[in-house]
Parts: sequence; structure tokens; C-alpha cells
Amino acid sequence: MSGDGEFHSNLGLRFDRLSRLVIRLKAPLLDGFTRGSKKSLWTTDYLKVLDVPIFVDSGQQHHRSFHRLLFRQQRIGKEFRPFLICKFRTMLQEPFGSGRLITIGDDPRITRAGRWLRKTKIDELPQLINVLKGDMSFVGPRPEVPKYVQVFHRDYEDILRVRPGITDLASLKYRDEASLLGNAENPEEEYLTHVLPDKIKLAKDYVQRSSLLFDVGLILKTMFKLFDYKASS
Repeated sequence: MSGDGEFHSNLGLRFDRLSRLVIRLKAPLLDGFTRGSKKSLWTTDYLKVLDVPIFVDSGQQHHRSFHRLLFRQQRIGKEFRPFLICKFRTMLQEPFGSGRLITIGDDPRITRAGRWLRKTKIDELPQLINVLKGDMSFVGPRPEVPKYVQVFHRDYEDILRVRPGITDLASLKYRDEASLLGNAENPEEEYLTHVLPDKIKLAKDYVQRSSLLFDVGLILKTMFKLFDYKASS
């Protein structure tokens, strides 16, 4: 996880250095071109070549913009390995560590577009990145944040023998979890004393019953739930 951050940091530094070098090289070449010397054709050819890093630098800016659309949060994966889960950002960005770990009811942090993304579960799509990286699978117990895993550490010793997934039994049962917690007097206490223990029970049930056929059944049920929402909205 720290390796990914270091890689992106080094990559960004190299692009910045390359861009500064291209600007320094372009200045004298442009000057020679404007003087109409015999080097003008030579200059034109090289300007085309030197435009490539500028194009790459522009691509890097789009890459950064895409990453601003993503929400990444630390979760605990198989064998207690931490990883960053990816989702489309649905809330106003807050300083790191300042936000609640759970979302409740009509949370004022949720944007207008974010509300739709959450209801249709489209915000979960970037988790395919986690699947490709090997942090998650399509079906498996939903990954939790470190704080809650620590509280129920003994239970998670059984659950985290398998990779967490995009959908599971708890995802189907608690599809509208935010509304449920929004009706509670103390949402976090409700989550820790009732919702999460039930999720843990369902996760253990999944680990015991896991098979290719069972996984396919869960994927089909998840798809039916999504289509049912779209038909009713």
C-alpha cells in the first residue's frame, strides 16, 4: 500500500522534471524557428517530438483528476492485510481522518449525484480495481475498517481466511443500511451492537457455505436487487 503511494509520487516527480526540461529545450528552438534560419525545418521536426512529453504531462493531469473522483479508504483484507478500497466519491471531501466511518440517513456530506450513485450501487464499480489487484474477489465478506475489525478481532480471525468481496449475504440484507442507521438514536452504537454483529454472523455463514455455485447465486441475487431498484425508481 505504501509502495503504491511511493510509486505514484516518484512518477509525478519524473513527469514534473521532464516538463521543465521540455520547456527549457523548446525556448531556443522556437527562437531559431522565428528567425527563419535554415534550422527551421529541423526545429519543426523536433518540436513535434518535444510535444509528446507535453501530451503525456496533460495525460498525467487527467489521471490526477480521475483520482479525485475516487474515494479510497483503508480496509482490512485476507489474513489481516490492509488495503485501500476504491469507490466513486459520493461525499464532500473532508480532511483526512475527520469524517465518520459510517453513513447515516440523509447525510449532509452526500452530494446530489452521490445519492444516486449510492442508491444504484454504481459507486462500488471502482472496486473492480481491487479485484484486479487481488485485494478483493467478486463475492466475499464485505471488508471493514481497522477500528471495527479490532473490536471483533476474534471473529475476524475466522472471516478473514478468505478474500473480502464486492457483494455478500450482508450486502443483500443491509442494502439500505444508511437509512436504517439514520433512524437510530445513536447510529454508531446501533452499528456496533446490532448491525455489525449480524454482518459478522452472515460473513461466517458465507465462509462455511462458500462454493462456486453459492457465489454465482449471490451474484444473480445482487443483480436482481439492482434491476428491481431501477424498475421501481
